[in-house]
Order: sequence, then structure tokens, then C-alpha cells
Amino acid sequence: QLQLVESGGGLVQPGGSLRLSCAASGFTLDYGTIGWFRQAPGKEREGVSCISSLDVNTNYADFAKGRFTISRDNGKNTVYLQMNSLKPEDTATYYCAVGAVGTGLCLSPRWFEVWGQGTLVTVSS
Repeated sequence: QLQLVESGGGLVQPGGSLRLSCAASGFTLDYGTIGWFRQAPGKEREGVSCISSLDVNTNYADFAKGRFTISRDNGKNTVYLQMNSLKPEDTATYYCAVGAVGTGLCLSPRWFEVWGQGTLVTVSS
């Protein structure tokens, strides 16, 4: 079955960094576009970044530009989200997902079909 497993979350101080991993099983990353999303308590799920599986096209939410970097390792069937200069407002559960969508639309959760369980990121002193 198709499965995505996120890891790498945890507690980090403001200004710190984390690298999240999204490991895919049951399919390879040419299945579709991989997106990172986040959801804080009481807020809607929002797109963070996404990357095409067939090329290296990427997209970023405005709040992520210049701070976060999405990347793909096809050999490990894994997508990463490097998060730098973290802020308290980045605190959320982060999810990865797969969808049949281009990078122009891949910041919208509505296009994504298979989701991981999420990994919690807490940015606090």
C-alpha cells in the first residue's frame, strides 16, 4: 500500500533549524508531486512547500521562502524539508502528502490523496 512516514520533528529554539523527512513506501517518487503541509491547533491546514516527482520544480508558501528548502533523494525514496530560522509561529504538526498535481497548484491540500501521520514541530524558548 502507499505510505508516507514523516520524521524529524521536535523542540527547537527560535532561530534554530530542523530537517524533516518524508519516507515513501509502496511507490516511488515518480508517483506524483510531494507536498509539505502544516496545521496548528485551531487553524486550517496550509501548504508549506512542494516538489515535483518527475523533475526538480518546487513551490513555497510566502512564509517559507528564504527559510525552508524542499529536496528529494530518489535513491532513498525520501523528500526532505530543511527549515531554518524557525519562528514560534512555525509551531505545528507537519505532514507530507502525494498528489497528482503540478507545482503551480501544489500548495493546496485539496489535491493530495495520500498523507503521512505528521510530525510535531515546536518552536519555543
